[in-house]
Amino acid sequence: MTADMAFEGLIVSHDAALYSVFDRVLRQLSISTNVCLSASKACSQLKEGSTDLLVIDCDGQDWSEVLDRVWASRSTKKPTVVAITRKEERVPGAHVVLKRPVTVENGALSLKAAYHRMLHDYRQHARHALMTPVVATDTKEKTVRVTVTDIGDRGIGISSKEQLAVGTVLRFRLQLPGAPREILVEARVLWTREYGRSGCEFVRVPPVDAMVLHDWLKSRIRVKKPLVEM
Repeated sequence: MTADMAFEGLIVSHDAALYSVFDRVLRQLSISTNVCLSASKACSQLKEGSTDLLVIDCDGQDWSEVLDRVWASRSTKKPTVVAITRKEERVPGAHVVLKRPVTVENGALSLKAAYHRMLHDYRQHARHALMTPVVATDTKEKTVRVTVTDIGDRGIGISSKEQLAVGTVLRFRLQLPGAPREILVEARVLWTREYGRSGCEFVRVPPVDAMVLHDWLKSRIRVKKPLVEM
């Protein structure tokens, strides 16, 4: 994602006509776009980890090398893949498949489907800083003072002066800034680092509290809006 919070796209193709079709639609969706003519350059670009959308011409050469690079990456953040092909069989590793001939109309439909998936993926992985102190209890009812450093759709980051073991489940109430009420959270420690930092996944958030969290996270989303109706 760029500094102005626009999604970043990468087109891998030798077909200039294909780029001219996609360029207008990508600009309407406020997606910044780069073009690579070779698999090697595309793989180098993907290493940077900033690509949100990968549009790949599967009728060209070495396209499988690029998709292999995407799925072999250890990063949890992977781009949404739009594959373009004239063949009937499915394209392994692609989220959206666009059949040739490519037109502005079918290209726009495919990219809008990809955009919705990117937005959903961004919401799942985005973390929002908090730095909120809470008093938590573990499964043995021992109290632990922690600071919730960030929160996202799937979990939280915390810091504590106490040593927390991986697998520890903590239960606490958390007031999100501007939220109408506190939410109850149960979270399991997945990893720990030096200086008392830990990452946790949600074990349980009651349904009403989950709605409060979802609405709060949605209000914090900062993505450059498309220029067209979605």
